[in-house]
Amino acid sequence: MIISTEKPTVNNVLFLKETLEGLRSDTKYMHSKYFYDETGDYIFQQIMNMEEYYLTDAEMEIMKHQADGIADTISNDGAAFDLIELGAGDATKSIHLLQNLLDKNLDFKYFPIDFSSHVIADLEFNLPKNLPNLDFEGLNGDYFDMLKKATQISDRKKVVLFMGANIGNMNVTDANAFCIKLRELLSVDDILIIGFDVKKNPQKILNAYNDKAGITKSFNLNLLKRINRELEGDFDLNSFDHYACYDPESGACKSYLISLKKQIVNIGGTSIHFAKDEYINMEISQKYSLDEIEKLAKESGFKVLQYFSDQNNYFVDSVWKVA
Repeated sequence: MIISTEKPTVNNVLFLKETLEGLRSDTKYMHSKYFYDETGDYIFQQIMNMEEYYLTDAEMEIMKHQADGIADTISNDGAAFDLIELGAGDATKSIHLLQNLLDKNLDFKYFPIDFSSHVIADLEFNLPKNLPNLDFEGLNGDYFDMLKKATQISDRKKVVLFMGANIGNMNVTDANAFCIKLRELLSVDDILIIGFDVKKNPQKILNAYNDKAGITKSFNLNLLKRINRELEGDFDLNSFDHYACYDPESGACKSYLISLKKQIVNIGGTSIHFAKDEYINMEISQKYSLDEIEKLAKESGFKVLQYFSDQNNYFVDSVWKVA
């Protein structure tokens, strides 16, 4: 067991609590937000560059070639606004929209929000070099906590950007609850731009989460490494394997880690028992039809204004307005 001499941080206390809750449940699961430590951020960059991972290229195409249309849609009332990005990452896609908004001399401030402090630090270093005229303030923490903070900083119109199919990291029920909570924090006429991976050929989808090089596998296993390092865990990574599957009817693409033997894992002094072939539900990547997107918007208090799609119709960035 790895013994840490450092006092646990507030974030690690929550990390430990939620990890143990997931692994002690009847069906073991992990919280996908904990994938993104510094190593996880790096591996995910590799995933986005994989040949099989079409999502990044599809949304990048939208942002490169349709940023002007998106900018016009969100600014047609001429009002000053705050552009708040949930899960900003390295902003390589949103930077095209930001540049377009600057080119139009629109009055806005950018608030990138990310759970990873490493991501926010990188943005604070790189954005002034790439967009020297950009007015921005990075916020590190939970999406909703930081969104509340942004609304306290300014009472201007809000345009929330939630890209990268991050909504797909929730099942449909949780996505509905998430959007309802977002709606509660927004005001009438505020805007939400939300990215969806669209249902398509099942093999195309599965290949994106079960790549030949095993990069997605390493991304999942890295969370076990992080638990070992930060939560005094003793996972044997060689005792778990990666498994991905996709159900074209429900649109749920899921990733699991499978225990290859009967074993006991200790985390922060707590023992977790695994049966041979028992699985940990690591993450879901939910896919949507356009009808399902319309339903989600309506049920959570939004109205769909417009869709922006790539040329293959693999992906859409949907612009919603608070109803």
